[in-house]
Amino acid sequence: MTTGLSGFFSEHLKELRNRVLVSFLAILGATLIAYAFSEHLVRFLMVPLVQGHPTLAKLVYTNLTEAFVSYLKISLLAGLIVGFPVCCYELWMFIAPGLHRHERRMARTVVFWATALFTGGVVFAYLVVMPEMLTFLLSFADEQLEPLLRLDAYLTFVARTSLTFGLAFEVPFLMVMAAKAGIVSKGYFSRQRKYFYLAILILAFLLTAGDVLSAILLAVPLFGLYEAGILISRPFKGKATGQG
Repeated sequence: MTTGLSGFFSEHLKELRNRVLVSFLAILGATLIAYAFSEHLVRFLMVPLVQGHPTLAKLVYTNLTEAFVSYLKISLLAGLIVGFPVCCYELWMFIAPGLHRHERRMARTVVFWATALFTGGVVFAYLVVMPEMLTFLLSFADEQLEPLLRLDAYLTFVARTSLTFGLAFEVPFLMVMAAKAGIVSKGYFSRQRKYFYLAILILAFLLTAGDVLSAILLAVPLFGLYEAGILISRPFKGKATGQG
């Protein structure tokens, strides 16, 4: 019995290792390709900055290695975004109970929606949140106060905001997975709505480093996504209510 159990865990650990390796290689490959176009990526990411403050057409760096490290960071961010669908697929294949035909179809659906939600969050951050944040933050500039933005600081701001919104938009995906796996009881998310709303507000405030405008811009779509997650997860039975 002990030998059989040990072999079971050994096989699962081996499978987990292989799937983590595939995910890592996907991210690494995408990162290396992105680094070859890192200069173009930086120009693209400066568009919200120019929209927020048209006179800021350049960034500065004050450390000899700052530009190199910053380009690596932004390449890694691009690698994470491009490799995200592969990570989702490998994760779902690992936790799925089997590889039947209907589960493979479900895996494709899961990967599609997880990728779509993550991409939607990143696009929303780029097109809506960052221009508004930068317009507000740079509105303090005047004749006595000139903004000189460092390359590393700006790209860190872009990366943090993009990843925050991309991951936050995964809320419906995680809710559906929890319902399908039977982790929560049927109607759990509806009953606990007020607590999750409070958690979303606190999380949005923390993730945006206390910036009220950014927190609102993050919290409002999360409320909508939470409600969407409730609707999508309703068909799944969940576990018995008495256990939830």
